[in-house]
Amino acid sequence: MSTPLFGSVGVWAGARDFARQHGYEGASFEDRAGEIEQLGYGALWVGATFESHLTPLEEALANSQNLTVGSSIVNIWTAPAKEVAASFHRLEARFPGRLVLGVGAGHREAQGEVYQSPYKALVSYLDELEEAGVPKDRIAIAALRARALRLSAQRTVAALPFLVPVEHTRKARELLGPGPKIATEVKVVFGDDQTVARRMVGEYLKMSNYVNSLRENGFPELHVGDEPSDALVDALVLRGAIPHIAAGVKERLAAGADHVAVQVLQNDHDPVAGLAELATELRLGGSKPSR
Repeated sequence: MSTPLFGSVGVWAGARDFARQHGYEGASFEDRAGEIEQLGYGALWVGATFESHLTPLEEALANSQNLTVGSSIVNIWTAPAKEVAASFHRLEARFPGRLVLGVGAGHREAQGEVYQSPYKALVSYLDELEEAGVPKDRIAIAALRARALRLSAQRTVAALPFLVPVEHTRKARELLGPGPKIATEVKVVFGDDQTVARRMVGEYLKMSNYVNSLRENGFPELHVGDEPSDALVDALVLRGAIPHIAAGVKERLAAGADHVAVQVLQNDHDPVAGLAELATELRLGGSKPSR
């Protein structure tokens, strides 16, 4: 099995059902993966994968030709490893070399009583995937803090940091050295509206693992449930004109990321139009979709 090529920039999007549940109609991309590929983006990361059948990823693979498609992430508490491995092998047979299994432990606040010993559970999950024949270079893990970052370097093809400022990328690269891959997510808003950015960041501040990570990366006074400051929103969300957003993506690549996955937050217009402009500014080498 070949290692998928991420390219330097990709797109992150919540799975369709998750997007609808949270009021972001039109923010999923499974059926528009071909357009994303045509623009020159190297990967599409499908968020919030709670079931083992991986249907959203299958749709994205089927709607594109060579695009790498990854989960970001499969939740280890709700999707049994053996079933996920079986889905991986099924999709690998149809779309060889294009699928990456991003896995992670989710959040204590969301999982409740099911959520126990996340690090050990993640290691056990990786063991099961390996035993089921999923190669390490087709697995990535959600990684924010040092122990998970080291695990990503030892056991997988890449770390998948989420909701992190550029300072996190610099520290992660210093920790891991030049070899291991870092594929970091960053949120974008095309235009100057801060409302959706502030609302989204505020939701994530209800989760202790994100808050603990941010405390280590420039926001030491932050607490669970705090309202996001302007400085925090600006550190986590690239917004404004396309050149400014592109500069933020380039800054993360320069800080040590191998790949940056951009997540479009607003849903009041076609996000692919903004992604097309961003791709042109970043010189990704694609073309404008015909749609």
